[in-house]
Amino acid sequence: MRVIAGKARGHKLISPEGMDVRPTSDRVKESMFNIIQVKLMDSIVVDFFSGTGNLGIEALSRGASKAYFIDKSPKSIRIIKDNLEKTRLNLLAEVINQDSEAAVITLAAKRVQADVIFMDPPYLKGFEELMLYRIAEHELLSKDGIIVLEHDKTTLLGNEIDKFTRYRRNDYGNTSVSFYCYKEED
Repeated sequence: MRVIAGKARGHKLISPEGMDVRPTSDRVKESMFNIIQVKLMDSIVVDFFSGTGNLGIEALSRGASKAYFIDKSPKSIRIIKDNLEKTRLNLLAEVINQDSEAAVITLAAKRVQADVIFMDPPYLKGFEELMLYRIAEHELLSKDGIIVLEHDKTTLLGNEIDKFTRYRRNDYGNTSVSFYCYKEED
């Protein structure tokens, strides 16, 4: 696992042993970032279920101005901090050791308005829709923002969930990535 593009390009990221964390593959990550590249410059990014910090670090490397990394695992938090130090992107980051649902409230209290929200929750646990509802409820996404949601290919997600509409879905083997934005107002 490495940073693909930008100022930290080529840096190898630390990844934990075992199957507790399932980092996004370089192939999926590269495709995902090709799709959202125009949204990244000077953006505010939130990386829920961060694991290694892979997605948020890639966003910072490609020009995001600030990234919030959310994970409840102390082991993952250490890895994220180490990866941020290694890539020299730590001054642009805030690492929050909370479960993602609680972190939505923490970020809302800080008045964070994210331009890009990444979510790569554990597969087949039902976090996807729950988190979309929480993000909508606390208005964490900026008006023109996007949510990039990685999930198991068999997970059935609605095209419309709360205030959001899915405008794209890409499949990569057993992994799918769904892209959500706010519904157009009538």
